[in-house]
Amino acid sequence: MKNVDILKIPANRIIALILLDIMSIVVAAFTALYIRFDFSFNGIPSEYLQKFERIIPYSIIITLVFFAIWKLYKSVWRYASATELLNIVFATTCASVGQIIICHLLNEKMPRSYYVLYWFLLFGMTCIIRFSYRILRLINSKRSEFSGKKERNNVMLIGAGAAANAILKEIETSRYLNLNAKCIIDDNSGCHGKFLRGVPIVGGRNKIIDAVGEYGIDEIIFAIPSASTRVRKEILDICKETGCKMRTLPGMYQLINGDVSIAKLKEVEIEDLLGRDPIKINTEEVLGYVKDKTVLVTGGGGSIGSELCRQIAAHQPQQLIIVDIYENNAYDIQQELIRKYPKLDLVVLIASVRNKERIDSIFEKYRPNIVYHAAAHKHVPLMEVSPNEAIKNNVFGTYRTVQAADKYGTEKFVLISTDKAVNPTNVMGASKRMCEMVIQMMNRQSKTNFVAVRFGNVLGSNGSVIPLFKKQIAEGGPVTVTDPNIIRYFMTIPEAVSLVLQAGAYAHGGEIFVLDMGEPVKIVDLATNLIKLSGYKPGEDIEIKFTGLRPGEKMYEELLMSEEGLKKTANKMIYIGKPIDFDDDVFKKQLDKIYRDAYDESDKIREDIKEMVPTYQVVK
Repeated sequence: MKNVDILKIPANRIIALILLDIMSIVVAAFTALYIRFDFSFNGIPSEYLQKFERIIPYSIIITLVFFAIWKLYKSVWRYASATELLNIVFATTCASVGQIIICHLLNEKMPRSYYVLYWFLLFGMTCIIRFSYRILRLINSKRSEFSGKKERNNVMLIGAGAAANAILKEIETSRYLNLNAKCIIDDNSGCHGKFLRGVPIVGGRNKIIDAVGEYGIDEIIFAIPSASTRVRKEILDICKETGCKMRTLPGMYQLINGDVSIAKLKEVEIEDLLGRDPIKINTEEVLGYVKDKTVLVTGGGGSIGSELCRQIAAHQPQQLIIVDIYENNAYDIQQELIRKYPKLDLVVLIASVRNKERIDSIFEKYRPNIVYHAAAHKHVPLMEVSPNEAIKNNVFGTYRTVQAADKYGTEKFVLISTDKAVNPTNVMGASKRMCEMVIQMMNRQSKTNFVAVRFGNVLGSNGSVIPLFKKQIAEGGPVTVTDPNIIRYFMTIPEAVSLVLQAGAYAHGGEIFVLDMGEPVKIVDLATNLIKLSGYKPGEDIEIKFTGLRPGEKMYEELLMSEEGLKKTANKMIYIGKPIDFDDDVFKKQLDKIYRDAYDESDKIREDIKEMVPTYQVVK
């Protein structure tokens, strides 16, 4: 919130402060004499007036020097805090002591009480000069509030701790914010009826709805970064019924770093209401197998791929290689990692996983120890109308990459898969199941440990429902949902990537790792909650429109085939599915056939898929 190093103080303000300080030094010195001699001008002996005239130039010089030493001309006073107040105490004390020394050296001694009075007056006038800007802003703010003109949004804060205090301070001091803090909610009954920076703490969460009406609240800020997932969900479930816009701090680290500000607030996301704790991984295990390794990520510019790159970069790899066909995405993650990890050995390459020669040349040159394969076509409706492209990119892009990994001695290869691979009803899901089969086949033939990681829908990823819903809400609706009963499993992008990293640590080869994602969520409930979180009423302000299931879309997704079963891992949220047996030789022949049909643009591609993935069912 306050960064003096980057805020340059205009020269005219410094000159104005110096002139005001000179005036305050003269006034403080003369007033000290005036008070000492019973508030009588005539009572001041002429010898002291003469001494005053002789020492005042020295007092001005030494005081300005000490004021400069204690940075009273470099501080940004509209953000002044206790630190600046202490600086004033030290500066004025040093200046007063300096004056005593000058008086003794020049043999111009003043009455003893004069020195004490002079310090008090100098301190008081310096404080008034420095803090008058904030005082005037506060008076103006209160005047606007009582005038009845609603120029600013009325805000309620949830939480009366350090984060709320930091936010309230910024609201007070910033001239760019149009926020007016009206009340605070906190479940700690001991602080009810008290005030935080002049804002009343009106009660616990049971008072939220009443307080919104009483204080005319427009916006709610959730300022408890340490709150558990359960507590956060319970409170936000109440807040979303108020129709107010909602924002929250991202996490506890914001408070630890002292990085709490309005700029760090984010819109309340739908994942805040999922109602389950985020996945925890053993970072030491991940660090143990990523550190000092050469790691390659295909599709490294995508939603999952880029988050993989961020987390891998934080685990001290020897070298990180990003491969992506889309240069804009690759450029974005490249620049981000260069800024955050300037010492990282980063290589960013534009390449298609379909191109065998290009992939082979990359593996031959860099010899990656670990590969995360995130490159894929993933949009279900698009792949339904372009099934051959799904096979070319997903199946044979994977095949080319695993062959290169085997040929050039990669230690571990992790495939990013999906719950849509289970009993697939669409080409995209079936192609990912075939990718899993490629992984399992290669694991039986190679020294490389090949594994797959299967998870559900990722909130906030490209093409997921949340960005679509947000765009539709911003445009005034309607929000489109395919069916009122459709359900999906959800996780956040960091959770998905955590699973992938942990799976790599557990991998011995051939496994399909599956996340226990808790209870599935109705898509219509997501849409309803997101509309409410945006400050609108579903059905009134924003319509929800049902459009019918899209081609190849299931009413619900599964994470495991019935034949696979489950095996626990050290992480209670991660399971291993038992691989389904199939004949490798037969599978290779089927791969040859579907390869020819895909590149011949044959219409028989779905027949080929059905032959290779018996659980594939076309949904009409």
